[in-house]
Amino acid sequence: MSVAVASAAKPRGGRRQRVADIAAASAYIAVGAPLAIAELIALPLLLLSGPPQVWRAAAFERRLANALLHARIPPLPDGKRGEPTHSVVQLFLWRAPAAVLAAAVTALPLVLTLALLTLAAEGLQGDGGRYLGPWHLDSLFGGGLLLLAGATAVVTLGVVDALAAPLRALARRFLLQATSDGGAVREALADRIGDATLSIVYWVPDRGEYVDERGLPVVLPEPDSGRAYTVVEHEGRRVSAIIHDAELDARPELIRAAAAGAVLALDNERLKAALRARVEELRASRARIVEASIDARRQLERDLHDGAQQQLVSLTLELRMIRGRVAGEPEIAELVDRALSTAEDAVSDLRELARGIHPAVLTRGGLPPAVEALAQRASIPIDVVIEMEERVTPDAEAAGYFVVAEALTNIAKYSGAARASVRVKREPDAITVEIVDDGIGGANPVAGSGLRGLEDRVAALDGTLEVTSSPGEGTVVFARIPARSA
Repeated sequence: MSVAVASAAKPRGGRRQRVADIAAASAYIAVGAPLAIAELIALPLLLLSGPPQVWRAAAFERRLANALLHARIPPLPDGKRGEPTHSVVQLFLWRAPAAVLAAAVTALPLVLTLALLTLAAEGLQGDGGRYLGPWHLDSLFGGGLLLLAGATAVVTLGVVDALAAPLRALARRFLLQATSDGGAVREALADRIGDATLSIVYWVPDRGEYVDERGLPVVLPEPDSGRAYTVVEHEGRRVSAIIHDAELDARPELIRAAAAGAVLALDNERLKAALRARVEELRASRARIVEASIDARRQLERDLHDGAQQQLVSLTLELRMIRGRVAGEPEIAELVDRALSTAEDAVSDLRELARGIHPAVLTRGGLPPAVEALAQRASIPIDVVIEMEERVTPDAEAAGYFVVAEALTNIAKYSGAARASVRVKREPDAITVEIVDDGIGGANPVAGSGLRGLEDRVAALDGTLEVTSSPGEGTVVFARIPARSA
């Protein structure tokens, strides 16, 4: 069975269509140069503003290329799926010089055409006694210039027509790499059915639900919602559903014909969507395990603090009272002193144990005071810079805390550093933690279980941990942890 795929080539529907295409390409070139320059200048601000702003600018470029150049670029991600891809940033870097060059190449024959038309009009108006070089600018010469202006106008249109293809290829080259999976099939069906708002969802049998191309669950439209859906089956198996405008229900044969032509492609996309659904389920399961672990740690810390630790503190108070009463009996006083020292050591050890499980200061005050407490207990001076005005979710706070704790422990044990710094910064959708020391370097995350454990902890939250440690140049531990406001 053949699969219908929309062609990216420019449609050739006769002379009128050809003129319309050239006019659209001219509009693209006219607005392209100033727009591309503005985007290039604003690119640093867009990157600083966050991924959604970059994706919106890329989506506008897609709409412009589709409308004026017939680029047929499928929809881009919605901007909530993380950082913009390298191809999106490359588009803005390449668009400006390409657009300026296209405008300059088009402007040369256009300016010549306008100049010839002006001189032709002056010559056709009558003998003004003016010369153009050795030629007298009369009506006869004006007619010749008019014919020449027509020829240069044809050249201008030809230049515009020739430039449309490389400009279209440039937009497709970078934006196609960033399109959502299954976009080409969706675009083809939308073009055949005539519904630009069409979307496709895929059936996952083992879950008994439909998911989108990212593997996220989708609810089919209700009756009287203005949207309808058509189920697509292949060899008796449910494959997907096409969600479309409810008015298309009056033409079911059109939808069935379009779906039949793309059923193999839809089945292939269904398998991809099912795989992504499993990945999403694993990611959610991993996040739940992390949250459960943090809750268990927090509960264990509370139990230790409110149970064994309080009992030991009470025991030390009672031993002090007994010590005061047996001051006149040296042998008993010595026994009490030893018991008191043992009890105080047990309290100290228990506090350290509870702090390692889940520090109470992190629960009460959040990441900034917890990091400050770690720096104060360090054996070397630690410069702390924290740029956070609000608390984030407990799992992100815990991950950031233990990154700092493990890094400072390694600095004290292995680095030989004289000084270190800790920087914690809040970003729009994450927190970043950076620990830098001036020690001997040479840290190897593969060789130690501590850093490997941190990598796993951060990765469980879809974060990243990087360790840079050249021998003799100190060590830099940098973690980026996705985080929402608490």
